[in-house]
Amino acid sequence: MALIHRVLGRVAQLVWRVTRPRTIGVRAVLLDAGDRIALVRHSYVDGWYLPGGGVKKGEGAIDALHRELAEEVAIKSATVERVLGVYHSRREGKDDHVIVYVARAATDTLRGADALEVAEAGWFDPNAPPPGTTPATLRRIGEWRAGVTGGGPW
Repeated sequence: MALIHRVLGRVAQLVWRVTRPRTIGVRAVLLDAGDRIALVRHSYVDGWYLPGGGVKKGEGAIDALHRELAEEVAIKSATVERVLGVYHSRREGKDDHVIVYVARAATDTLRGADALEVAEAGWFDPNAPPPGTTPATLRRIGEWRAGVTGGGPW
């Protein structure tokens, strides 16, 4: 099944290179009570990422964040503490704006909610993220640790 997701992802990237859509995404520096950070490894792309995804048409950014947290890591109750930053990405042929929030989970139970999309999910020490954590994810963790508001390129 992961192969199908990877193939579909490649096809989507080709379409995006032609259509150049403007998209909006959300991600969370999702923390537990011990300040561990939730990271996910998707079935269709390599690396560890902050949980999140696209904002659907007619959906607010905070609503999208809560939906994505429920879909990806089965967190149905998280308190948004602040906006970490708003970033711009032109990867994959899109004109993507990503809003990253700092949020706190009401529970320390974390699991991949959608086995087709999420291969693995876990809480990690922000000082020791797992090997394969993406560069952008490492930058967002660094900004959070420094207490700064980020922005600019993804």
